[in-house]
Amino acid sequence: MRLLLLRHGQTHGNTSGALDTAFPGLDLTDLGERQAEAAARVLESTGLDGIYVSPLVRTQQTAAPLATLTGIAPVILEGLREIAAADYEMATDEESILGYIGTVADWIEGRFDTRMSGGEDGHEFLARYDGAIAEILTSGHKAALVVSHGAAIRTWLSARATDAATHAMATEGLANTALIELEGDFASGWSILSWTSEPIGGSFLSDEAAPDPTGHGTDEVLDEP
Repeated sequence: MRLLLLRHGQTHGNTSGALDTAFPGLDLTDLGERQAEAAARVLESTGLDGIYVSPLVRTQQTAAPLATLTGIAPVILEGLREIAAADYEMATDEESILGYIGTVADWIEGRFDTRMSGGEDGHEFLARYDGAIAEILTSGHKAALVVSHGAAIRTWLSARATDAATHAMATEGLANTALIELEGDFASGWSILSWTSEPIGGSFLSDEAAPDPTGHGTDEVLDEP
């Protein structure tokens, strides 16, 4: 199966630098809505026959333009939600950001025993994300789009994609409406077909000034003075 992983459009949490991971989450900004519209135009012709989103409203708002164009109704899967910030929820201070990103970095490095303060550990995250992807696999789709979240997408890919370069890419940033396309399954492995770290609708839709803690690369955040 072809699996396309799309990060949601820009939210008010991204622009404020808040660790916004709890339900229902903040809405898309005006730019986020434009990113979603542009992404829909790109994805309309990719042969998708399934659309899946997390319970957080930003993924549903991002998928809405594509759903309108294709007539495919998005399916909400709980396991696709962002890595929960837990004790750090909605925080913007440096200590909290470093605590969250440091935990994500540990998981990307394979240290899954590390637990998010007040939240899940890496094994628990992978189990629920794997469960969501497995449910998509059983649906019989030839090509499915998953609209999910920056930290979750990169962490899952670092653990499940078979390509040697995946780990390095997973530590880098993933802009709003960035897209990774894979092919495979859990038995044969997931191979990356393409990795677009900028908005798929065009780089002009980027917002380099936004703090966006879950979109910046882990090395970039942790190496800041």
